[in-house]
This record gives sequence, structure tokens and C-alpha cells, in this order.
Amino acid sequence: MKKRFLKVIAFTAAVTMAAAMITTASAAIPSDGSTNAEEFAAANNNTANWENWKANWDTVRDNWEYVSITPGSNESEMNFAWYSQTRTVWFTVSEKEDMSSPVFSRVIVGTADDSIKKADVQYYACRTSVSNLSAGTYYYRIGSGEVNSFDVKDTSDGFSFIFVGDPQIGSSNSMKGSKADSEEALAKFYGLQSDAVRSDSFNWNYTLTKALEKSADASFVLSAGDQIQSRKKDAPAIATDNTFSEVEYSGFLSAPVLRSLPLAPTVGNHDASMPNYTYHFNTPNNSELGSNGIVGGDYWFTYGNALFMVLNTQDTNTEEHKQFIEEAVAANPDSTWRFVTLHQDIYGSAEHSNEPEITDLRYQLVPYFEENDIDVVFSGHDHAYSRTLMLKGAEKTSAYYDDNEDEYDEMFEYDIDTDEEISGPVYTAYQMIKDDTADEKQKAYLEYLDAVNDKNAIEETGTETAVNPDGILYMTANSSSGSKYYDLTSRMQSYVAGRWQEDIPTYSVVDITDTTFTINTYRTDTNEKIDTQFTIVKETEPEYISGDISGNGRIDLYDAIEICKNIMGMRTFNDEEKAVADYNGDGVIDLYDAIGIAKKLLEK
Repeated sequence: MKKRFLKVIAFTAAVTMAAAMITTASAAIPSDGSTNAEEFAAANNNTANWENWKANWDTVRDNWEYVSITPGSNESEMNFAWYSQTRTVWFTVSEKEDMSSPVFSRVIVGTADDSIKKADVQYYACRTSVSNLSAGTYYYRIGSGEVNSFDVKDTSDGFSFIFVGDPQIGSSNSMKGSKADSEEALAKFYGLQSDAVRSDSFNWNYTLTKALEKSADASFVLSAGDQIQSRKKDAPAIATDNTFSEVEYSGFLSAPVLRSLPLAPTVGNHDASMPNYTYHFNTPNNSELGSNGIVGGDYWFTYGNALFMVLNTQDTNTEEHKQFIEEAVAANPDSTWRFVTLHQDIYGSAEHSNEPEITDLRYQLVPYFEENDIDVVFSGHDHAYSRTLMLKGAEKTSAYYDDNEDEYDEMFEYDIDTDEEISGPVYTAYQMIKDDTADEKQKAYLEYLDAVNDKNAIEETGTETAVNPDGILYMTANSSSGSKYYDLTSRMQSYVAGRWQEDIPTYSVVDITDTTFTINTYRTDTNEKIDTQFTIVKETEPEYISGDISGNGRIDLYDAIEICKNIMGMRTFNDEEKAVADYNGDGVIDLYDAIGIAKKLLEK
């Protein structure tokens, strides 16, 4: 899909010998929205924090040594990654704030790489894991630096986590993607990038702070990808190194919340082209399956009763993702809940959601998800919030754009390219192609959109609760930093239960117990819900003992007598009693069932 910017179509005509000029009215595709931190802070009575952030920005921007914590293989493990200016550095963990009697103390040897060398300063990528941790608070220190803490949660009664999408720190840079092929352009690029990262990371920090206000006991953050903006192909033409994205990682990791709260990242298309992603995030159980050869492949971890499988779908070899899911499930057969996270919004409702490359990925992955009893799929990429109905059995029924995605792009652009004057924010795309169009290309486009609605995959459940559903819930996150928003599609897909876009950062809180999954999503300006709460309930079927009419957990003479009473019409069994009264399993409740119970008692 081509990048869309504000497009103005104007023409002039010489209408007199004096060359008087006439300009037509503008036609336009609305530009992507974003949240300016200074304005957002003022609107939320947060100006003092913004001014303090600006005053300290140079220190934040130039600090490449922020630590990153990720979940370990399970809730008793914690993974750490950071940059160091020395090749070796002590890493210490203790249950005491004064760092005495450490439970872990080790010299960590970092890895050097030209991609993490700034001017004449070589940085070393360091990582370590700490395991066998019991529930409680721990303190850690890198070298002789400051002491920070983290909590290991008790998951016996369930746990909570925060779900976010596309922080994409630096995306509000108006020169993003520019080749900056002169010294003047390069200086301008870096200046605008710094300003953008300053704004985006302030808002990102605010989102995490508001999320913890709502869910103070959250165990970790789950990010659906695109932690940062700059890709290798976006490198300024005359840049002397590949470190231009490090300022974005500094902004992303500078949030104080992340000194203590683990974050499980997903590889997005903006993360996938440079190896510093792998230097900043020490993810557990990494697999070569799903690897794009730069930032690694898929990974998994368990937390409490849940298995989390995180896919790198920048590698589109879906057979590898299938194998990874099967292996992760086989390694964790007793997990009550199975979750998958990937970046692309295979069931979203904004700009990307109907793209052929996205829907193709959907129809390849969905059968694998269903075969492995996945409960919920988390995604991002669409920079707008959506929640699906419970879905099962989707099949590809249109191959119209398989070999001609450019034609889809053409129709999409035409559809949202209004001839109206745009005077304010736009949250839902314009719809210029009419349902009764006679144009063959437009009709084919509408038929394709109808085909990917997946009406036949919708499972009927409650609007706020699904009890023992067969289908899967698909959640797509909005931007969590406000660095970029996309408009909702003008035609809401049939599979959508709820969606939202008002160009405000959002986050979701997920609560997990043995029997329930509950998700609520909030806007950060008011910390109020943008959608109704939705819950999946897993009710276990009652375990019946054949012949146990009384339900006391054993068969006895009472049960045989009750069967006889039923045969003689002296009592009527309810459905549960009927389920166990057919002791011999011949499909009929009769005297043979009572005799069978009596024989069993005599054998005892």
C-alpha cells in the first residue's frame, strides 16, 4: 500500500489575453492524524510535566543505555537487555534495596557491533536472564548505577496485563522517509526527528502511566509491534552510520514505568530491518522459525495458566509459523489459555485492514490458529482500535487482486479521495465509490470488500460475554503514543463488534483467571472506556460418574433403587440424572441398569 499524504489537485487556465488565473477547488485524501504532546499536555493539565520533559530532553535523547525488561520463559523468570560503554559489567539482583545478599550477581560480557557505535564511542549489547524467582519484590543494579525494582507476581488467582499497539516512536516526524541528501537536509531531518521523538515518547510515557493507574497490579505490557519508526530504507542518504533509529529506542525505553514493568515486544514492519531490535529486547524461547534473518523469529512464554506465542510475521512463511505454534502448544499442553500476537491486523477495521497482502495472511494463518485452539489473537498495524465478534471457519473466496494489488491501491485511493474541502479532523474515511456504481473496476473492488467481510465466519454469542465459544476473538490496537493514526474504513466490516478512532492514544487492560478472559480498552485523555467490556468464559463440563444418581461421588444401593422408581413411574429423572442413569450405556434406562449397579456393589 502506497504511503498517503495530503494531496492537492489544482489546475490553472489562461482565460484572457491578460493571463488571468483560475484555481479549482481542492480534492484531498485526509492526512494521517497524530497527537502533539504540548497541546495534549495542555488539554490534560499536564503542562508542568511537559516542560520538565523538554528541559531534560537532551539527556534522554543521548542516553542509549536504558534497560529493557522482558518476560522470561515463565512468571518465575525475568529477562534484561541494555547497552554498556564497557564490554564487561556487573549485573546484580537482590531482595534487599541496599543490594546486600544478592540472589544473582554476575559479570555480563557484551557484544560489539558497528551498528551501535556512536561517533568514537563503542557500545556493547548486554543481556541476561534471572530465573527461579519467587513472588515478591526484587531490586537490580547494572554496574554501579542506580537501583531499580521489579515485582514477580503470584498468579494463583489470575493476573493482568496491558495491551498496546504501535508506539512507533518518531512517526510524527514530518520528514520521515526523506532521503536527506544534503548536509542542510540532514541537519533538518535530525532536528525534526528529535522533536518528533520528544513528543511521541512523552505521550507513550503518559499512556503507560495512565494504564498503571487503571491496572496497578499489571504483570507486563504486551506490544503488538512497531516500537519505533525508522527503517533501514528510511536512512538519510548521506548518514554516516546506521544508528539513526537509536534516538527512537531511547525515547521508547525512557519511560520510567519500563524500569520495573516487563514488556513483551512484537516485530513490526518498522522494527524488522535492523538488528538493534534484538539488542534492545531479550525475548525468551526464541525460534529460528519465522525469522527474517535480521531480528530473529517467533518466541513464546507462559504466564500463569496462559501460553503467549509471538509471531514475527515480517517473515511471511506461514508454514514456519504453523510449525512454531504446534511446537509451542506441544511444549505447554496444560495451558488453559492460548494467545497469539502478530503485528499485521488480519481482522482490523482501518486503512490496512482490507489490503490483499493482509487478507492473504489472514486466510493462511487462521486455519492454523483454529487447529491449535487459539483463544485470542492480538495485533496492531492499523493505528485504530477494533474488536471482532467470535470468528471461526473463514475461507478465501476472492482472488481478484492476487496478482494486481496496484489496482486495489488505485480503487482504495479513489474511494477515499473526497472532492469536499477538509476543514477538520477526519476519523472515518470518505466513501466516494457508490454501492450502485456501474464502473466495472469499482464493482470488482466492492465485490472484493464484500468477500473479505467473512460473514459466514461469525459465531453467535452474547454481545458482552461468550461462553465456551468455538471461535477466536481478534483484537487490534490503536496507537498507544499518538505518533500516527489511520482513519476507520467507511464500510464497517461484518466481523467487527466494536471499533473506535478519535485521534487519542489508547490502551487495553486484560484480566485472566482460570475460567475468564476479560478485556477493557481506555482512552488516555479521560481514562474512560471506548468500548464495552468483553469476556470469554470457559465453563468446564460437570464430571458425571455413571450410575451416580444422587451425585454424591459414588454408586450405591440408593442409585439402583432410584432407577427402579423411574422405571415404575414413581419419579422422573432430570437431564443430569438421565445422563448417568444409563449405567450399561445401551441408550435405554431400564432394569438392566439397576442390576448392573447391584452387581458392581456385590463385587466390592
